[in-house]
Amino acid sequence: MAQQRAMRADARRNVEKLLDAAREVFRERGLGAPLEAVAARAGVSIGTLYNRFCNREELIDAALPALLAQTLGELSERAVAASTPWDRFAAYIFGLSELQAGDHAFSDAMCSSKYASPAVEKVCRAGLELGSRLIADAQADGSLRADVTVDDLFTALWLNACLADHGGPQAPVVARRQIALLLDGLRSVGQRTLPGGAAEAAAVAARLMRA
Repeated sequence: MAQQRAMRADARRNVEKLLDAAREVFRERGLGAPLEAVAARAGVSIGTLYNRFCNREELIDAALPALLAQTLGELSERAVAASTPWDRFAAYIFGLSELQAGDHAFSDAMCSSKYASPAVEKVCRAGLELGSRLIADAQADGSLRADVTVDDLFTALWLNACLADHGGPQAPVVARRQIALLLDGLRSVGQRTLPGGAAEAAAVAARLMRA
């Protein structure tokens, strides 16, 4: 009996080590990071990983949804504390951009359904729903151009994720520059008619989500 308890305790420790390692590796390298890297970080064999988690999706679902929700919640609190609808919208966009640069797991969860579980997709939906509300508020007070949709926001985040993944050490600074340029273009002052329409933006956003 004592030997069985020791084995169960050892198994629990291995699970916790794997979950901690998965959070670290996925943040550093994205949700597509090799599972061998997760096992190595945890100090266990790849066989041990697959004994505990049947596949990548099961590991992601065990390791990340609560952490992703907490990260999004903290950003949301900071954004909605800003003083004006425009400032809240801008704070949210800048915050998402910065998270994408420093947390590739969050970036992948927000911008791709490739490895998404229902729990991860729930976090993504919550992020886009808040974006929709902030867009509506900024449009209602006249600070944000009226033809912007949440699909435009998603496409901008998807492009920013590419910059975060491939831009190297200077990517975070350049990302802030690109987001600043984007926000200047989204202001209602001096706006021009946009090429394309909301239907095209929605179709492209849906295609990018599946990429």
